[in-house]
Amino acid sequence: MRTTKRLATAVIAGGLALALTACGVASETADRVGTAATTVGVCTEAVRIATATPDLGDPQAAADRAHAAGRELTDLAAKAGGTTAGEAIGTLADTLRRTTVDDLVTGPANWAQRKAEQVSALTKACGL
Repeated sequence: MRTTKRLATAVIAGGLALALTACGVASETADRVGTAATTVGVCTEAVRIATATPDLGDPQAAADRAHAAGRELTDLAAKAGGTTAGEAIGTLADTLRRTTVDDLVTGPANWAQRKAEQVSALTKACGL
């Protein structure tokens, strides 16, 4: 009788340990899936913001919009954390925050090229 109780206790304990391990693995997997979904959402939003076409007919308004986009991207970079995507978003945010009216008047092609390269780096980092 004692052997049977010990065996039953061992089986129950083993089953409990297995169930707890499975719960831990499921939770870890759910966290990874949640993180990936968050990153995809952040990346999609970042690309949408970064690819807005500025109105170069009003360079001051275009520079102001670039600064606002840079602030929005900075917030998104924080959500992405220290990931490659977060770094790419941060680099693009910095470029947009530093945009001057002069960039848009005297060198719009250079500015657009730099921005396009950074958007390309962003989409690559995000796997889009």
